[in-house]
Amino acid sequence: MPHRNAPLTETGRLRLARCVVEEGWPLCRAAERFQVSATTAQRWAGRYRELGERGMSDHSCKPHRSPCRSPARTERRIIKVRVLRRWGPARIAYLLGLNPATVHRVLTRYGLARLARLDRATGRVIRRYEHAAPGDLVHIDIKKLGNIPDGGGHKALGRQAGRKNRAKAGMSFLHNAVDDHSRLAYSEILTDEKKETALAFWKRAHAYFTSCGITVQRVLTDNGACYRSNLWRNSPAAQGISHKRTRPYRPQTNGKVERFNRTLLDEWAYAKTYRTETERREAFPDWLHTYNHHRGHTALKGQPPASRVPNLTGQYT
Repeated sequence: MPHRNAPLTETGRLRLARCVVEEGWPLCRAAERFQVSATTAQRWAGRYRELGERGMSDHSCKPHRSPCRSPARTERRIIKVRVLRRWGPARIAYLLGLNPATVHRVLTRYGLARLARLDRATGRVIRRYEHAAPGDLVHIDIKKLGNIPDGGGHKALGRQAGRKNRAKAGMSFLHNAVDDHSRLAYSEILTDEKKETALAFWKRAHAYFTSCGITVQRVLTDNGACYRSNLWRNSPAAQGISHKRTRPYRPQTNGKVERFNRTLLDEWAYAKTYRTETERREAFPDWLHTYNHHRGHTALKGQPPASRVPNLTGQYT
């Protein structure tokens, strides 16, 4: 396709070529008439003599010969290492004694996806999905987090002093529920991951989603002991909610809540130096509100989860 400021479209090229070839116009006169250079007029006239009207379309810029292109055997070796070992261009280049730029061009030429887009376990391109409506699927997970000892941890005191206090601090368990469609999150900091605790959390999370106008249809959890218990499994069923579990050793299946866990750690838990665990916990509700109502989400085209929830503010009854 010609660019937007091109003086000649395919129709204009054909008119120019016919003026030169069929009507005998001099190249200079045709070039002046169609406001192009004489060289351009000569090119289109030549293509018209050789190919006729079909010669007026744009040709590929790909060269007929590429004498500096890597040999086919080298390209096959690059592809083989990439498929079998799932290495990046730099490591492949070091192994084969090539320039990383050369390896990158070969991988690009054959359409091999970036490593960030591959499932490391299978080597296949990650298939991303999103359910059509809020409540179609809710991801649930538990994230263990070490408590901050009084006086601060290693960020405040340094590695050596922080290590002495760490053993006395204990652990917290963040129970998280994330709606697949809207990414709306409900989270609590609890003391353990027992089945009774997990069930009580889910009841509160379900009530929260219901208050936002979300009717939960399915929940997805990992294979933790609390989620395999009859107590937890029967509760969603009694509410008419289907419970699914991920395949063993496949946390990618529960990827949306796993990504929420990482965001939570980066932007709240480790975002600043806290002096006490109480100080960090006091900051959590404000952070969670910001995440749901104000923080732009890349999967939502820069909009917060609240933009996809029908009744998050409770204005409808």
